[in-house]
Amino acid sequence: MQKRTIRIIGAPMDLGQNRRGVDMGPSAARYAGLQARLERLGHTVYDAGNIHVPNPEENEAEGTGKRLTAVATACQTLYELGTQCVEQGDFAIYLGGDHSISIGSIAAAAQSGAAEPIGVIWIDAHADFNTPQSSPSGNIHGMPVAALIGEGTEQLVNVGYPGRKVQPAHIVQIGIRDLDDTERERLAHSGISVFTMRHLDELGMAAIARQALDRLRHLKHIHVSLDMDSLDPDEAPGVGTPVPGGLSYREAHLLMEILGDNGRVQSLDIVEINPILDDRNKTAELAVELAASLLGQRIL
Repeated sequence: MQKRTIRIIGAPMDLGQNRRGVDMGPSAARYAGLQARLERLGHTVYDAGNIHVPNPEENEAEGTGKRLTAVATACQTLYELGTQCVEQGDFAIYLGGDHSISIGSIAAAAQSGAAEPIGVIWIDAHADFNTPQSSPSGNIHGMPVAALIGEGTEQLVNVGYPGRKVQPAHIVQIGIRDLDDTERERLAHSGISVFTMRHLDELGMAAIARQALDRLRHLKHIHVSLDMDSLDPDEAPGVGTPVPGGLSYREAHLLMEILGDNGRVQSLDIVEINPILDDRNKTAELAVELAASLLGQRIL
């Protein structure tokens, strides 16, 4: 495994949904020893701290309209920091916060590879493919994939630079098991590759991981967006929207190991850790282990 310079950027976003606590996710991952774990693998790791994100109760974010503006502003800041990071050739790890942070992180990955398109592997219980018109809840953390392909609210679509950041055919989703009705219809006609938990049950994680990489084989750079609710709640209880029947401990590690072996992953989101709902920081510790598996930790 190549030794990398890794930069950690925290995005304590607690605005994309209504359940409080994910703003503490970056602190939980740091407390679980993320930097030290990666340094033991031989990487050089710098922690850039957290971007500014207002709390939902602050005037800056209070109310639906202001909350949307606050999310877009935070994602823009994340984009600017991420672009600098990737232009320097560093591996970027973005610590959320809710999954809306990926609008900024993936925009940065796409801009850094502007001469060539990037691929995205989205590991999640949810597709996050709603728009304001299709979303039953109106929660922004259910909209980032739509925004990244250029659909939905202009403030989100135009983070970083105007328009689409990723082609639908360059997105692979793994672990999906909870979709809204309209979202299901939209996803079926989107061009996005979706591997649900049924696919995983029938084919196994190794086959799914290799199929995902094969579908992105023509792309040099891949961004991995890991929502911790992709795992079964028994493994990762500290998430805001747990869904039974998720990835097992070993399935998640195997996925990360295969992606790491491939060598094309250049950046990583770790999102939706909610320490308030966790059991002795179990979810954050697992997130650190999975990041290590992506970046070179192996049994032998």
